[in-house]
Amino acid sequence: MKTEVIYNSDLHFEHKQWRRELLFWEDELRSFNNRLYELVVRWTKEDVLAQLERYQNQFTIHENTINELKNDIKLHETNIAQHTKKGEDVLNQKFVKNHIEFRNRMETERNLYNNLKKEFFNFLTEYM
Repeated sequence: MKTEVIYNSDLHFEHKQWRRELLFWEDELRSFNNRLYELVVRWTKEDVLAQLERYQNQFTIHENTINELKNDIKLHETNIAQHTKKGEDVLNQKFVKNHIEFRNRMETERNLYNNLKKEFFNFLTEYM
């Protein structure tokens, strides 16, 4: 049975990628919220305003999730730094398992966020 070795530098690289992705999403959400404001000013129909409110709520949920993920990355990086200071470049199985679970959380958020974006762009096409 072959054992795969995962190094701190590999995890750190993935964290950097995730952070960039999360920062990009934050920037997009600011832009989307600006579009919402433009539409709120333009539309008075209750059904459109209800959809705008739903998008605003969804954006807030994703902003909160992004903040949680950024915080968890920071904690994970702190743990990696502690291992590195001790001269431990390879992490234990529990820590790697946590990293894989985090990777799955990122993938789930990525899918949810991309679906919301597609839906929102379709909405903008109809109402902008």
